[in-house]
Amino acid sequence: MGIKRGTTLAAAAIVVVLAATACGPTDDKAADTTKPVGAAAAAQDKAPAAADGAYGSDGAAGGEGAAPATDAKPAGQLAMASNDKVGPVLTDSAGFTLYRFDKDTAKPPKSNCDGDCEKTWPVVAAGDVTAAAGMDPALLGEVVRTDGSKQLTVGGWPAYRYSKDTKAGDLNGQGVGGVWFALAADGKKAAKGAATEGAPPAAGGAAEADGKLSVAKDPKLGDHIVDGKGMTVYRFKPDTQWPMTSKCVGDCLNKWPVVAPVEKAKDKGIVEKNYTVLNRPDGQKQQSVDCWPVYTFTGDKKPGDVNGQGVGGTWYAVSPDGKLITVQ
Repeated sequence: MGIKRGTTLAAAAIVVVLAATACGPTDDKAADTTKPVGAAAAAQDKAPAAADGAYGSDGAAGGEGAAPATDAKPAGQLAMASNDKVGPVLTDSAGFTLYRFDKDTAKPPKSNCDGDCEKTWPVVAAGDVTAAAGMDPALLGEVVRTDGSKQLTVGGWPAYRYSKDTKAGDLNGQGVGGVWFALAADGKKAAKGAATEGAPPAAGGAAEADGKLSVAKDPKLGDHIVDGKGMTVYRFKPDTQWPMTSKCVGDCLNKWPVVAPVEKAKDKGIVEKNYTVLNRPDGQKQQSVDCWPVYTFTGDKKPGDVNGQGVGGTWYAVSPDGKLITVQ
């Protein structure tokens, strides 16, 4: 049925932008890099620019709004977006919330939304879809509708968009009529506090686990930022500080989860200049240091790992003041 198993980089990426008032132009002309602090004088071998370098590439914006009922669109790269009210919700590649209808059935899959209902709740076409990070691809399926078209199912439940969701992150369809609800990664109704396998780690990285950042020392990198689990924090060179912009979207986030917002009071050794949060169109909130979005790396398996350093010539550890650490 054309469903892609696994995760692939979307052909087009949405550039994530926030013009935060605290993140204005700076008069500091110093280079945005720093040499290791407190590190041994040994030179670091350059990390291989493997295929990982392609992740987070600076692609053109892609994704449109909800499809009209007469022109059902596939979901593309699925993702999980955090929502303060209902927790993680399933979204399409453009960041639009996907919904389920209580009057449908999952066993067997069947859609009972046609005609005017379908105009308000455009179906998500089966076909071009990729499971979200951590989501079981086997949960993705399809159902043949009464008009012969094929509709995406998640855990057996037919998937829809809502015509009154006009931008990424909208959740205007939640609870409509007491029968429409946002989808969770397992096809169930999204619910705050519910376990959701499809969500990126804590909607943005390992930092969410303990809600803090601190400074660690590495023999080669010197002082660098780590999250609450001691995992190295990184920056992506294509990102920009003003306007604050993340160009790591789609499959890039599967390898480089965003660092979720942290409590300043818990941070140790971090220079909190322009210590702000980026509200991403995909619904995630991302911590920044000096207005630079920060991430962790799934290739780091234990505290102290720095496997992301230099990957693709674009990913580098972060100094306590937010600068890139590039070892000469």
